[in-house]
Amino acid sequence: MNNLVQIADLALASATARSGAHLVCHPGCSQCCVGVFPIAWQDADRLRDALVTLTANDPEKSSRIAGRVQQSLARLDPWFPGDRATGILGEDYEAAILFEEFANDEPCPVLDPEHGTCDLYAARPILCRTFGPPMRTEENNLATCELCYIRASTEEISACELDPAFPAIEEQSNAAYDAATGRHGQTLIAYALRGTCAHQR
Repeated sequence: MNNLVQIADLALASATARSGAHLVCHPGCSQCCVGVFPIAWQDADRLRDALVTLTANDPEKSSRIAGRVQQSLARLDPWFPGDRATGILGEDYEAAILFEEFANDEPCPVLDPEHGTCDLYAARPILCRTFGPPMRTEENNLATCELCYIRASTEEISACELDPAFPAIEEQSNAAYDAATGRHGQTLIAYALRGTCAHQR
């Protein structure tokens, strides 16, 4: 798990160095923290472990996260396209269609709304670590954060691409982790933290 984080961080550092002023991400810019997205189980476990540590070291901050998780779950549960009991997202076509329109305005429960920063930043999911620089979509297009690369040419954007080998590395790592832990599917951050937060209430 730690190896994947290191690979992701190195890939981001390389893309960031090549991007220069085109990559404008900074603390307090939290547009990408609004709208739910699937995370793998090793992302989920890393977040849970970090929250346990935070509870011991900063119970007030941990309690604020727990409150936001409960509020988020209250909004998400009625429309969750999957198994609410396990937090596992559905994998069939209908669930995928429902997810496209699901909770696009829902803020991440780990987001500090006052400062626009992540309260579990060191344990953030892989997508959070790699979002921003140009990255290949399934359609082989280069997607970027809409706030970045506004004045960059097509050639400049291409030159800043996140390591195209990384998605396959991530997929293999997640598959190995799931096989080792007996997991399957994906979840959301609120559901990943649900059990840990419940112990605080």
